[in-house]
Amino acid sequence: MVTVKVNLKRGTSNQSVEATLLDAAPRHVTSFQQDWKPMLRQFSQEDKYWDWAFKQGSADKHGRYECYAIEADEQTQGLMLLETQWHKSRMRANQPLVFVEAISAAPWNRARMGRTPRFRRVGSVLLEFARARSEALGYEGRVGLESLPEAEGFYESRNMMRFEPEIDPYVDDELPLVYFEYPPSRRQNR
Repeated sequence: MVTVKVNLKRGTSNQSVEATLLDAAPRHVTSFQQDWKPMLRQFSQEDKYWDWAFKQGSADKHGRYECYAIEADEQTQGLMLLETQWHKSRMRANQPLVFVEAISAAPWNRARMGRTPRFRRVGSVLLEFARARSEALGYEGRVGLESLPEAEGFYESRNMMRFEPEIDPYVDDELPLVYFEYPPSRRQNR
């Protein structure tokens, strides 16, 4: 059971706010369905159709998935699903990594929604935690993910290495996603 205190920044004042990163629970899925989804649809966000009940259920049923949430002000501020056993690095062949299957900040925390975010750093804190999980698993901080188009700039700003999509002739992908990866942590290279 994971419960970690993390710091977010209040969007209007940049004041530090203590939040909690924890294992996702049914209440977080309910928050996505009831609080997030109407706003995601209203603003045509790319993750508006994601099924966090399925994602959270995968973590409950399969040991290779882990699902996390960030709570602040008694609300779910972010969600993330990790896969920890099957993915390999594109930077270092055959080296394991933590793969971010899905990561999402609440709509009120997104600058691209046309208003000042309620909280900043939700996505960054989730990525930092994914990196810490990678280190804890002995993967040296390697983390990979495929980015939705609107989020590519976010991952580039986090100094993740960009890899153009690999086209698979056997997969009917309307829009292949760009792959990003963190290399091993500097701490591991010393």
